[in-house]
Amino acid sequence: MNNFLGLEPEFSAEATALIEVLPVPYEKTTSYGTGTDRGPEAVIEASRFVELYDEVYQTEAYRQGVFTQPALNFSGETTRDFDLITQAVKSILDRNRFPVILGGEHSLSFPVYRAFHEKFSELTVLQFDAHSDLRYSYEDSIYSHASVMHRIYELNPNIVQVGIRSQCVEEAEFIREKGIKTYYAHQIHQHGFDGILTELKKNVFITFDIDYFDPSIMPATGTPEPGGFLWNETVRFLEKVFASANVVGFDVVELSPMDSYHAADFLAAKLVYKLITLKYKSGSQV
Repeated sequence: MNNFLGLEPEFSAEATALIEVLPVPYEKTTSYGTGTDRGPEAVIEASRFVELYDEVYQTEAYRQGVFTQPALNFSGETTRDFDLITQAVKSILDRNRFPVILGGEHSLSFPVYRAFHEKFSELTVLQFDAHSDLRYSYEDSIYSHASVMHRIYELNPNIVQVGIRSQCVEEAEFIREKGIKTYYAHQIHQHGFDGILTELKKNVFITFDIDYFDPSIMPATGTPEPGGFLWNETVRFLEKVFASANVVGFDVVELSPMDSYHAADFLAAKLVYKLITLKYKSGSQV
């Protein structure tokens, strides 16, 4: 089955699914390694080999129904492409489904977020990332992957950044000036994830740049930064996030698949399913 998790029609039908997976193979502003446009397809392919039973939570979240939409096609004109992304996510939310967005480069998180911004109040953007992505513009584009969180900040200053370990001085100054809640990797490695949960409002949108992980387990990304995080500590923290706030949707971005190296694709697919499981392990809904 050519859908996320390779599900049979009983659990992948559009009419009954509570979860909708939207592949967004958008790549336009990558500045080092490329290939993020192949990320969604790689995640979907790898997901066919992810076990559907979660031994930790003793549940099968896929039974809530997971419908995989066709991948979006892009014109190359940024405003038009971003509008397409926003409308696609908005339509999922209008159907009261839980949106799961597979990227693509991180710039797509801005048009994705716009749809959530229209629907939810008391909303925190929880960013897992190696980079702060707060430049006003980068390489002559205000819609660069390196500027995505600045664009989101202009709509909603309630941003919490987790795992940051690479930025320019202007970004550091912007964080201090605006009081952005940034939890740097070196701080978390020293003190753990303590305190982050208190910054979250009632509703949370997660944007997860895969380069948050350490390159030792996630080398398949455009700019793999040393000093990142491992699987177990991340999942333990995510469990607390889902327990303390209403996660209304998420994206996973910046996977650049590597030929003959499937571990990274599988990790990304496992992460997506783990996030779905954390949302639905108790049968909760948006």
